[in-house]
Amino acid sequence: QVQLVESGGGLVQAGGSLRLACAASGIIFSNYGVNWYRQAPGKGRELVAESTSTGSINYADSVKGRFTISRDNAKNTVYLQMNSLRPEDTAVYYCNAEFRAYRLNYWGRGTQVTVSS
Repeated sequence: QVQLVESGGGLVQAGGSLRLACAASGIIFSNYGVNWYRQAPGKGRELVAESTSTGSINYADSVKGRFTISRDNAKNTVYLQMNSLRPEDTAVYYCNAEFRAYRLNYWGRGTQVTVSS
């Protein structure tokens, strides 16, 4: 059974930092691209950061220079370090693991991040 479990969300003031973690089980983690998405109230889900299985990393323009994605394949965990947080970063953050060659795609249940002004 595949599970992705996010942690590290919470309430923080603007300008503060949070570190999200997503622990995966039931998959060969290193084979998967791992991504962070977010969904703000009344908006669609958007890709925040991605870390491919081959080592490429990409960010949404809105978070470049503030967020850092990293992964530890030995621990089956992906992290999202979020600095200089803004109220517009408020959203539910979701972890996603995908293995495109086999059309496998898994989601965590999300963790709430709230940034107060």
